[in-house]
Amino acid sequence: MRLLVTRPQPQAADWVARLSATGFEAAALPLLRTVASEEPAAPAAREAVARCDGVVFVSPAAVTHFFEAARGVWPWAAGRWAAAPGPGTARCLAAAGVPAQCIVQPAADADQFDSEALWQQLRLHVRPGAAVVIVRGDGGRDWLAQALAAAGAQVRFVQAYRRMPPAPTPEERVVLDEALREPASHLWLFSSAEAIGHLESIAPGADWSAALALATHPRIEARARQLGCSRVWTSRPSFDAVVAAARAVAGTP
Repeated sequence: MRLLVTRPQPQAADWVARLSATGFEAAALPLLRTVASEEPAAPAAREAVARCDGVVFVSPAAVTHFFEAARGVWPWAAGRWAAAPGPGTARCLAAAGVPAQCIVQPAADADQFDSEALWQQLRLHVRPGAAVVIVRGDGGRDWLAQALAAAGAQVRFVQAYRRMPPAPTPEERVVLDEALREPASHLWLFSSAEAIGHLESIAPGADWSAALALATHPRIEARARQLGCSRVWTSRPSFDAVVAAARAVAGTP
């Protein structure tokens, strides 16, 4: 069975490499693109981060695009925390040089890696009057920002990137065609409800009733079923959990 990684690049390539190392055949078929914004490079944004108590990075893309553009926030202040909603974002923060003791993330055994799970840990670090910067793409959920504000924090947003529809390469088109032709031998790994919506535009009129899908959140599962997938499994979004769930679907040990 071939696993189809639908995350944006460069996350997709990283997941393909890690999945291949576990013995799976995997291919990247990004259903979202991220394009860098100029805002993190602006003096006002750099100053806001340099002076704040903590920064929330909503995704690996937020980390990648922010640190590619931002200057003047190094070395990372020992008293400034960096929050990540899941292990993928935390790994990116560590790779960017943020000290491990500064990274706040959900508990390793959390049912989900999302804003609600992050808040259970983050609320211990937020005091009334704290200055918090949320680094994100264009739009997104405001739940965490509202929770921070309710706790007395002063919240500012920095847009690090824009989300764009996919632009499949010829090689990715071949992968898509093979998945549509042989649905039983492909397992879609869905990590974004928005990304699933793009399948309808790049494969108009496709029959998804026989497709196999693994979703990393109940909202994503619901969107996959709305697409037409009748066989959808759910998994915690950690890499190990996805691997275990994929092996169960594939019937391998």
